[in-house]
Amino acid sequence: MKKYRCSVCEWVYDPEIGDPEGGIPPGTDFETLPDRFNWVCPVCGEGREMFEPIDDE
Repeated sequence: MKKYRCSVCEWVYDPEIGDPEGGIPPGTDFETLPDRFNWVCPVCGEGREMFEPIDDE
């Protein structure tokens, strides 16, 4: 599963971690977020459209 970075604040969504504070369990692939969750970046509040895939660091 790919990691995604917010192009506004640089926060990285790691599917192995998810976003527990946002109700996203570990193991949730970023591509499934639009269908299953009303999720925004936990740091800046931007929507999923502001995220870009990144290579593993």
